[in-house]
Parts: sequence; C-alpha cells; structure tokens
Amino acid sequence: MTDTRLTMMEAIARRRTITANYNGARMTLAPHQMFERHGDLFVSALNLGKTWRSDDERRLGHFKLDGLGAPEIGEESFEPLPLFEAAPPRADDTLLLAV
Repeated sequence: MTDTRLTMMEAIARRRTITANYNGARMTLAPHQMFERHGDLFVSALNLGKTWRSDDERRLGHFKLDGLGAPEIGEESFEPLPLFEAAPPRADDTLLLAV
C-alpha cells in the first residue's frame, strides 16, 4: 500500500482532517470514504477551504488518490455531513472504507 493510501485510511477511520496538495493547491479535507473506480482509488471528502453559501449546500467532492501529494493528518476531528450515507458514488464503484 502507498503512504497516501495508508494516511487517508487512518484519517477516515479516526475522522481526522487531512491536508494535501491537489492540482497545485494545498487543501484541507474531511475525508468521508474511499472507493475504487476502474482500478483507481478515490476519496470522497469535504473541502474545508471552500466557501459555501450555506451549510445545506456543502457536499463531498471526489479526489483521485494519485493526485493527492504530501498528505498530512491534522489534529482536528470532524463530524460527517448530516446526510452522508456510506455508498459508492456510482453503481460500478467499489466502496473500500467509510466513516
């Protein structure tokens, strides 16, 4: 297993935020689940740095694990989004781990 995968699995299991580089930007994420799509690993996470018009509008984004660089687990814990249900985003995805 890669370090990124292990770090993300720990963050999901412990409900801890993670900071990582993604597409040239440093992001703080609240990872809710990890899944596999066509042989690639993804994480569904809330981007804590994104400005939302309201709390009801917040939703998970899907981030390819290969694109997350220099991940670090933060000290802050998080609560999953109220409407979060552990399920793969698409029917042909495979859920691996969820909060």
